[in-house]
Amino acid sequence: MKKTLLLIIAATLLTVMPLSAQQHWMNEGGDRENAMHLTPDLENGLDVFEVCSGCHLPEGWGTKEGTFPQLAGQLAPVSIKQLDDIRQLNRDNPTMYPFALPRSIGGAQALADVVAYIEKLPMNPDNGKGEWVAGTIEYRRGEQLYHDNCIQCHGETGEGDAEKFYPLIQGQHYNYMLRQFEWIRDGKRRNANPDMVKQIAGFSDKDMQLVINYVSRIPVPKEKLAPSVDWLNPDFD
Repeated sequence: MKKTLLLIIAATLLTVMPLSAQQHWMNEGGDRENAMHLTPDLENGLDVFEVCSGCHLPEGWGTKEGTFPQLAGQLAPVSIKQLDDIRQLNRDNPTMYPFALPRSIGGAQALADVVAYIEKLPMNPDNGKGEWVAGTIEYRRGEQLYHDNCIQCHGETGEGDAEKFYPLIQGQHYNYMLRQFEWIRDGKRRNANPDMVKQIAGFSDKDMQLVINYVSRIPVPKEKLAPSVDWLNPDFD
């Protein structure tokens, strides 16, 4: 009897365990849909962002070494989706998880508020970049890879697509993008777009470095940038 029960449990686990690793690009439930249709309160957005600023900095610029991404300027629907995915454990981020929960920052309205505040922040004019400058063979190879594989979703200049939840990638830090690209390619990021997973499945590590180098060097429109690298968020005076 005990042997039979153990076999049943083992068979159940073998059935269930792969499901936990399945990718869920657009997870059901959560606060995403509600947050998308709420009118943001920027004052409350600032209050919520104070929680985020401990890691992402008051300017929302993150860190060049890639531990924390630049949030400033990110498309609001993209940020809503990522925050909600982290809340629902659809994107693994144990460091951020407790700070993203409703008991820490609030519900759907808080999501709408903080992402609207983040989107209006000016971006870092000196984001972390890869090693190959424009004109090098490596830069041109990365440019070709981007045009062949990425431009359809992320756009000519990495501007993203808010309606489709494709992120703004221009101005993002090289090291952060490299890590996320690798995780998506290797199936470690469960909320990745399955179309992207298929598109980059054949990328070598070198291909990955080349294309992300190019992306990190896409010029950000001047109107999106802070006036200088010394700019400080006046809301935190």
